[in-house]
Amino acid sequence: MSEKKTDSPLKVKSFNFAVRITRLYKYILENKKEYVLSKQLLRSGTAVGALVREAQNAESKLDFIHKMGIAQKECDESIYWLELLRETDFINKKEFTSITNDAIELLKMIRSSIMTARKNVRL
Repeated sequence: MSEKKTDSPLKVKSFNFAVRITRLYKYILENKKEYVLSKQLLRSGTAVGALVREAQNAESKLDFIHKMGIAQKECDESIYWLELLRETDFINKKEFTSITNDAIELLKMIRSSIMTARKNVRL
């Protein structure tokens, strides 16, 4: 993805995370012949960026918070699948640490966006 000056860091990071997840999925599929866990990771890992994009076009602050909340859940679910793939030796420690650090950073950014949006909501 070529970054535009108007792209938010969260949009860029979530897209790049989806690219990494997709490449990891292809690697696990082709080299480890694992089909179930890797597919779960692909679904949750690519959903994060899609939800961030949806949130950017939210109809209201509450809609934004809702969509980002789902992105937060998908990101955390991705970490779960990565942990499971590591513990079952489908990915090594180096691969796990690298991509999980990205997921944790992304999760923190999403949570921060949610907290900021909640402070700005007038009920």
